[in-house]
Amino acid sequence: MESGAPVAAVSKGSLWTGRILGCLLCAFLIFDAVAKFFQPRPVVEAFERLSIPLTLAVPIGAMLLICVLLYLVPQTAVLGAILLTGYLGGAVSTHLRHGDPLFSMVLFPVYFGILLWLGLYLREPRLRALVPLRS
Repeated sequence: MESGAPVAAVSKGSLWTGRILGCLLCAFLIFDAVAKFFQPRPVVEAFERLSIPLTLAVPIGAMLLICVLLYLVPQTAVLGAILLTGYLGGAVSTHLRHGDPLFSMVLFPVYFGILLWLGLYLREPRLRALVPLRS
């Protein structure tokens, strides 16, 4: 989808800040996805506490891993961010339904989503052109 308008380059500092932020977040999410495959005690206890059948751990982990991989590939990063936003929204819904504390449990996925999009915004010039913060 070419609009003909030039896309401004991203500064080196912004690019690397976005990459580092994105990689740190993805490292945590990959750890979370892999934990769902191996199901250590904290994962089993969390699934029980949230009334989620443990049989869903592997499919949830696989979906998370696919979304993270899409986010890490520059050509599919925006799609990955959109899918991860949906995944994190599901986590918010689950914690709300369970009655967990607002700032520590319910909003944690929201904080994660904000940082996820910030990392992408800092490194993706097309996203900056689509959502300019300054005019």
